[in-house]
Amino acid sequence: MNQAVSQSAPLLQALNLSKTLGGKRVVDGVDITCAPGEVVGLLGPNGAGKTTSLRMCYGFLRPDSGSVRIAGHDLVTEPNAARRALGVCTQDDTFDADFSVRGNLEQTARYYRPRIEHLNQRIDELLQQFGLDVYANHMPEMLSGGFRRRLMIARAVLHKPKVVFLDEPTTGLDPDARVAVWQLISNLRAEGMAVVLTTHYMDEAERLSDRLLVMQAGKVRAAGVAKTVLGDVVGEHVVVLSTTDPQAAHVTAWLLQRQLRPAVVLGQWHIALNAAGLAAFVTTFPTLRYEVRVPTLDDLFLALAMERPA
Repeated sequence: MNQAVSQSAPLLQALNLSKTLGGKRVVDGVDITCAPGEVVGLLGPNGAGKTTSLRMCYGFLRPDSGSVRIAGHDLVTEPNAARRALGVCTQDDTFDADFSVRGNLEQTARYYRPRIEHLNQRIDELLQQFGLDVYANHMPEMLSGGFRRRLMIARAVLHKPKVVFLDEPTTGLDPDARVAVWQLISNLRAEGMAVVLTTHYMDEAERLSDRLLVMQAGKVRAAGVAKTVLGDVVGEHVVVLSTTDPQAAHVTAWLLQRQLRPAVVLGQWHIALNAAGLAAFVTTFPTLRYEVRVPTLDDLFLALAMERPA
């Protein structure tokens, strides 16, 4: 995680975004900001509103209320300038099957005004930076999943945008390919771009993000660095014990008395507790065998899942 995020004005400033789709409010008063050289991770379970929020930020959807500014340009009143300053890598590959790797970059460049200066040089730079130079004349379908994602990101930054949106950029990739994409994202941050990404990989979110924004049911549930987010949603400690322990019935009663709901994972309870709760648990069950660990982002997802109405 970057320890020296720029303190200058945000390159992305999306405020009070709301959107109703199919009669349901899917995004409700969401704020998203991102500074130069910062990676903001947008987390939450399926249906939390992450992708809809991103689509409003890059202009694919128009918000019912709220505003979006990209590098100082209002997305509604200055759409051309705003879009020229942003890049998008969607979840799905959207290549033109009629063109090679280089050809896809050349065709993408045709959409930008003003024209990209020194285009051939820029394409050569990206092909080398993204490890695509040896595949420049290959058709995209000939590439592995990892290299197709590299090409998608290369297209998104071809015009040197200020803000880049990456919607689940490593979904379906093997570990080596994921790490390679992580390095590319880190390089974008080092170049001073503002990067907003969604992901379901908790290790990815923790490794890449300078700041996390956790969404639940269309609203921001928690925001900040990972430790702050975990403290706000999960707690300070997680107790892990078997659901078949001889004292399980007593533990159940103790939990019910305190209105605590543990997550159940493969026959184990994962009980989130603050410091006072842990002290009370230890005192109440002096002979119980259990593990105490710090919470993880996986615990956060389990906690959010339990918050959803049945």
